[in-house]
Amino acid sequence: MANLQDLKAYLEEKKNKIDETLKKILPLSKGYGGRVIEAAHYSLFNGGKRLRPILCLMGYELSGKNSDEILIFAAGLECIHTYSLIHDDLPCMDDDDFRRGKPSCHKAFDEATAILAGDGLQALAYECFTHKELLKKVNPVNLLKAINLISKASGFKGMVGGQMEDLLAEGKKGSARRLKWIHEHKTMALIEASLVSGAILADLNKSEIKTLSKFGQNLGLLFQITDDLLDILGDENLLGKPLRSDLKKKKLTYPALFGVEKARSLAEDLAKTSLETLTTFGERAALLKELITFILNRVN
Repeated sequence: MANLQDLKAYLEEKKNKIDETLKKILPLSKGYGGRVIEAAHYSLFNGGKRLRPILCLMGYELSGKNSDEILIFAAGLECIHTYSLIHDDLPCMDDDDFRRGKPSCHKAFDEATAILAGDGLQALAYECFTHKELLKKVNPVNLLKAINLISKASGFKGMVGGQMEDLLAEGKKGSARRLKWIHEHKTMALIEASLVSGAILADLNKSEIKTLSKFGQNLGLLFQITDDLLDILGDENLLGKPLRSDLKKKKLTYPALFGVEKARSLAEDLAKTSLETLTTFGERAALLKELITFILNRVN
């Protein structure tokens, strides 16, 4: 049975391995083109939790295999996530000047550099997903399935579509249906795909993958609701950005639509459902179970 200290140690270990991998794959910022690489490095190593790549590793480890085998693939997920944050912060999008307590990429550099840094990181992600070393470790058919899943989750049917609807919903009367659609696509899709892609690469059976998919959906929605709550209830120093920014932009969020107490209750219900989903995995999913409580009670 895992506890919070076990989880924290695990997260720290995996984060360090992912950081080491990211440093190896990112080109040196020397000579021509160096500025955009410097901007990408700035955003990649700006204090991210590495949740998505760690979920990929956790999905892989459910098979009993060593997740070091797919570190390069997991690193690609962080490149996707970071590119999306760089673009989300732009004045034409969410217009955020700070990210994790530091100036956003377009503030530290400029808008053109930030856009190109995001573009470059998205392309670098697919260098990772198609790295020749992966073919020595995983079934090529499974690799193709995992890449296809992540492509959908980060594109029009996922993150991109969700971000568009999130922008369109600003300042307008929202509905529970629209709110759920936004969160499912903007946040949940890539979180689910991160976990499931690791399971696919490990060749878990269809039943196990279906279960993990459902768990990933619940976890992704839980993560977004707690994020919405932190914008109102969090510590500005820990969050690294001003509080109530969602309210000021009139974003459609769970607290805005249902109120803080109802949003918190929904998060707790999702945490409970997530735990129940993992029953069939038994002790293999001990760390995933602990992760639910960690996310429910997170402070940044």
